[in-house]
Amino acid sequence: MTVTPDLDRLRSDDSGTSDLLRSVFRRHAAGVAVITARGPAGPVGFTATSLASVSAEPALVSFGIGTGSSSWPVVAETEHVGVHILGEHQQELAATFARSGADRFAPPTAWREGPEGVPVLDGVLAWLVCRVAGRVPAGDHRIVLAEVLLGDPTGDGRPLLYHQGRFGGLRG
Repeated sequence: MTVTPDLDRLRSDDSGTSDLLRSVFRRHAAGVAVITARGPAGPVGFTATSLASVSAEPALVSFGIGTGSSSWPVVAETEHVGVHILGEHQQELAATFARSGADRFAPPTAWREGPEGVPVLDGVLAWLVCRVAGRVPAGDHRIVLAEVLLGDPTGDGRPLLYHQGRFGGLRG
């Protein structure tokens, strides 16, 4: 005999589903990336745990960005973005790009202007420069689809992860 929990009891009303989603995804370990772009007033960037490989042919990635993010106005208009995979040694960098109001590109952040004018962060595990292929509305976010143009996968180290509201590395 299979025992099924009382699903009506476990369901949350609409006002609680955002909290439910956050609670569930705190248990989902995710890789940490920083997305960058060049804006009219200078570079912008943000920490993302939503990076995903979408397609091999053509080579496409996706990431989510909140429409209330300070980086959104630039990402909404730019043609190119940088995607940076962070190493476990870059917890402070991830925190800087996640912090509201931070001067993300000031020292100690090490970066340079890369192809297509995209800010490229130094010391990352890997980076890509991508052409934005689409922006899909998704609630209070947009899912950005971006075609891979070039990059460098040769950085050293182990990946940075985000789990239970904290940055950390792999064990073992």
